[in-house]
Amino acid sequence: MKKELHLDKANGKLMGVCAGLANWSGIDRNILRIIFVLATIFGFGSAIIVYLAIGLIVD
Repeated sequence: MKKELHLDKANGKLMGVCAGLANWSGIDRNILRIIFVLATIFGFGSAIIVYLAIGLIVD
C-alpha cells in the first residue's frame, strides 16, 4: 500500500507540515519539529524555505 504525503492541519501547529511528515514517515511529530528548529538555527534559516515549500506544494 502506497502512502501519500498530506498535511495534517488538525494535529499541526502552523501549517501541519511536521504532523503530515510524521504520519507519512512514522516518526514522532515532536522529533520532526525539533529537527526543523535545529535545522533552521544551524542552517541559517534554510529550513524555513523548505518548510514553506512543503506547506504550499503538498495537499
